[in-house]
Amino acid sequence: MKRRNFLRSSAIIAAAGLSGNAHASAYPTFEEKEIYEWRVYHFKNSGQKRKLDSYFLNSFIPTLNGFGVKVGAFTGYGKEEPPKGYYLMVYKNFSEYHRIKNFLWSDITFLERSKDFFKDAAEEPAYLRFETYLLEAFNAIPNLRDPEKERGLFELRTYESNTEEAGQRKVRMFNNEELELFDEVGLHPTFFGEVLAGPQMPALVYMLWFRDMEERDANWNTFRESPKWRRMRSKKEYENTVSVVNKEFLLPVPFSQI
Repeated sequence: MKRRNFLRSSAIIAAAGLSGNAHASAYPTFEEKEIYEWRVYHFKNSGQKRKLDSYFLNSFIPTLNGFGVKVGAFTGYGKEEPPKGYYLMVYKNFSEYHRIKNFLWSDITFLERSKDFFKDAAEEPAYLRFETYLLEAFNAIPNLRDPEKERGLFELRTYESNTEEAGQRKVRMFNNEELELFDEVGLHPTFFGEVLAGPQMPALVYMLWFRDMEERDANWNTFRESPKWRRMRSKKEYENTVSVVNKEFLLPVPFSQI
């Protein structure tokens, strides 16, 4: 009897291992998942923001583009006082993020392009400070999806969780089920990322695009009324995954590459 139980247990464990490996093999590799750097700049006035925008447009973005990094630039929906600046840097993978970060400050072309800005900003700051979120792309959406040209509104959502375990279950919910429903109802994903480092943790961040606020409201209503969503949210495995939802509405600036 003991031998039969042992053999049966061993078979179950082996099968679970094979299933897990087969499932894992479908995931993108470490080198195939993008890394996102999301920055939020704080200014004391609009003059500072114009100064930083000029630096990004004429120096920082061209330099990052030379490394194969795409940059999105956004401003708040509606008038923010004091203003903020929002930037998204899209790196091919973590290795590229690390390589570029270390090489950037010895790049002669970048330093030459930026010298006037650095000199001026040392005397008259171009911003108060900035926050950075470092994000790893989800398995189900390992690369940023370019929005259509008609995009007029972006929605950035940050989901905080009470524990890392709860946050991982929410990531799993998106990967396995929820992202597919987003596509069906017109919640157009731009990127989804798990926060590796940032001021709010544990958390995940994602960005959606819409043509306007009317499309956004209509498509979110379709999502909330979907029978698939009702079934999904009722599953025990997804209980208590999100404790706080933060939403920001953003507009792309003219030189944004996203």
